[in-house]
Amino acid sequence: MKRRDLLTAAGLAAVGGSLTACSQPSSSDASAASGQKDGPARHWKMVTTWPANFPGLGTGAANLAKRITEASGGRLTVTVYAGGELVPPFEVFDAVSRGTAEMGHGASYYWKGKAPAAPFFSAVPFGMNAQEMNGWLYYGGGMELWRELYGQFNLVPFPAGNSGVQMAGWFRREINSLADLQGLKMRIPGLGGEVMARVGVTPVNLPGAEIFTALQSGAIDATEWVGPYNDLAFGLHRITKLCYYPGWHEPGSVLECMVNKEAFEALPEDLQAIVATCCQSINNDMLAEFSARNQQAMKTLVEEHGVEFRPLPDDVLAALKTATNETLAGIAASDPFAAKVLEAYQSFQQAAQAYTRVSEGAYLAARAGA
Repeated sequence: MKRRDLLTAAGLAAVGGSLTACSQPSSSDASAASGQKDGPARHWKMVTTWPANFPGLGTGAANLAKRITEASGGRLTVTVYAGGELVPPFEVFDAVSRGTAEMGHGASYYWKGKAPAAPFFSAVPFGMNAQEMNGWLYYGGGMELWRELYGQFNLVPFPAGNSGVQMAGWFRREINSLADLQGLKMRIPGLGGEVMARVGVTPVNLPGAEIFTALQSGAIDATEWVGPYNDLAFGLHRITKLCYYPGWHEPGSVLECMVNKEAFEALPEDLQAIVATCCQSINNDMLAEFSARNQQAMKTLVEEHGVEFRPLPDDVLAALKTATNETLAGIAASDPFAAKVLEAYQSFQQAAQAYTRVSEGAYLAARAGA
């Protein structure tokens, strides 16, 4: 199933003005849409990996559900269940795959135990940023590969959010050299956790709701989460004042909406188009929100809570990059489909970063030096 198949001319024509509601939902749009296409009302459940109403991530999932409901004029209503309300956070993939819920919202790097290639569709250490990821997924063949992978699990994936470049994480002690990482227990999922293991860190995979207590109790010594906006909401500054950057492990983390394949294919064409378009709308909206909120939250953390944002030492970043190359090579060697995806990913990244260097990179350097 290809992206262009989901957004056919016929489907878009059937949706008509209701697609506008995906970008700017309103009751008037919903009322107009309801008269355009008759059909039975469908009621879907969306399970998520996020805490209830959590800023950016949880609210992004809730906004997606609202937009689908309003854009469809109530013909497809979506009810959101936070992590643990209907299924545990890390059981979202299985719940949607078997049809316990029709939709799920999370991040594909949580499912590396299901499919080694899954994390490549969310975040690759030292990989592509949000802008480059969107280019690969929408216009570089990434979506076709993602749907080929998830189709094996009775799922249809959609990009449905992006946090942008994250922070490297919060540490209870200073990191002045690579030696300071030895023996640390750190909450870090996905490929980042595998890379950290290669430099002497013990990675721990915890859902967001358990991070504060684990860091406070000493069960973990460090944690990455997202960035200032979400980290402030979690109160991580109450435990430690040391936050390190850059987010080498998650340079542009794609959040996903996964839909049960049978449920999706049972929808009429216009509702399929509404789901696809609302996901793309949220994908854009979430990145814009993080771009606005992170700067505000960082100012609050520094000025009101005394947080120090520090760069990781050069030797740490160099070691992490070497370990990343080893990790990716090992995954590719162990799984043929992962090797196929990685080759496509790295080929696009190589071309993209050549342009990024002379566009965004050159501009930012010029702006900083002006």
